[in-house]
Formats: sequence, C-alpha cells, structure tokens
Amino acid sequence: MRRSFPLQLSLVSLATVLVAVACTTVPDTGRRQFNPLAPNEEAKLGLTEFEKMKQSKPISRNAAYNDQVQRVGQQLARVMPVPNAQWEFVVFEDNSPNAFALPGGKVGVHTGLFQITQSDTGLAAVIGHEVAHVVARHSGERMAQAALSTGVAAVASEVLRRNSEMGTGGQVASTAAIGGAALLHVQRFSRNQELEADQLGALYMARAGYDPRESVALWKRFAAWRQTSGNVSKTPAFLSTHPVDEVRIAELERFMPRALSEYRG
Repeated sequence: MRRSFPLQLSLVSLATVLVAVACTTVPDTGRRQFNPLAPNEEAKLGLTEFEKMKQSKPISRNAAYNDQVQRVGQQLARVMPVPNAQWEFVVFEDNSPNAFALPGGKVGVHTGLFQITQSDTGLAAVIGHEVAHVVARHSGERMAQAALSTGVAAVASEVLRRNSEMGTGGQVASTAAIGGAALLHVQRFSRNQELEADQLGALYMARAGYDPRESVALWKRFAAWRQTSGNVSKTPAFLSTHPVDEVRIAELERFMPRALSEYRG
C-alpha cells in the first residue's frame, strides 16, 4: 500500500508556511510577491558584484556621458525608494546599448546606450526602469520563483514515480512535461517583471520631473534599432524572458495616464 500522501501534505504545508512568511508587497503596484531573501542580503550581493564589474569592465572617461549620467541619476535618486542606498552611477565602455542596476543603489550604463537615449529624459527612462527592478526586488524574487518551480517539479515527479502505474517511458515523458511547464512559468514571470519595471520606471521619471511619455518613445527607438541592426530575437515570445516591443509599448501607453498624473514638468 502506497503512503505518499503524508509526504505530499508535509511538503505542501511547508511551502505554504514559507510563502506566508516570505511574502512582501511591491511599492506602488501593490503586487504581493514571494521573496525569502532579506533586503540587506540582496544589497550585499549587489555591492560585491558591482565591485567585480568595476575591476573587470573598462570605465568610460567620456566627460559628457559621465556628466549626464550623474545629473540624471542623482535627480532620480531623490524619488526612488531604495532603503539605505549607496548610490553610484558608472559609465562602462561597451558598445551594446544596455544598462543595469544592482541592489544597494549601484547603476551601470554602457556607452552604446546613448545612441538610443538621445537626451536626459531618454536616459531617465532607462535608469528608472533598471532601478525599478531593484525597488521591486525582482532579482531575489526571480531566484525564489526558479527554486520554487524546480522544487514543485521535483515533488510532482516523485509523486508520479510513487503513484503512477505507467511504465518508465511514460514517467520520463511526464517528468519532461512537468519540467517544461515549470520553465514556461519562470519565463512568463520574468516578462511580467519587465512590464512592472516599465510602469514603476515611468512613475519615477514623472516624480523626478521627466516627461514619462518619453519612455514610450524610447522603446520605439529600441525597436527600430533592433530592426536596423539585425538584433531582432528569433526566440518565440512565449519562451522569451522579455516582452516583445509591441507589447511593452502598448502596456506603457495604457499605463501612461497614471504616470502623467504625477508629472509636474
């Protein structure tokens, strides 16, 4: 007689307790999230990683780029809710149009990004988006979701093994299907985080005195750059970690009335 139910129930109970204890709320969106990593631990990881980057990546000496990043970064820092932030804005020599923010208030901007941003307001859209990931604690949440999805898939596979009367081939196929479903969940979750960061970034732009409508124009320029540079992703939308340009532009336009309500330009 199989006795897998106690195991299943205990695991479900443990998961329920962990989720309840580790639930927090994302500022401004009100979304509840599961993130067991403490904010100070996230900040330590961010500070350590940023120091490694400064040692391994060439730092730009372009005065115009540095002045602009410091000017826009400090303006945004006044309104972005990052507790105990040790703000630092660094321009890295890198031709890829990219930027990033790490827990603790560390922001990196690539020199290649300025061809897309074109102005202080365009740069504010990018930095606001990147720091929004930090405010919403997306990195820790993503790690937790990945671990949770892996754990659920492992438990489901074990339950199948104990209770299923299908042959080994059937068990392997079912396990693969469960793993695939877990992967799709994580990818979809990552896309939703990107859209949330777009919205929060637009709010921070508005509060700092930058016109949030520029965020829409910025993503349109990114879409045009991808087309002309041949950087259009061949990955199907449902497998991508980022929403397609058309979706994020449409979602930002839908959110714009709220962002504009806080703009006092």
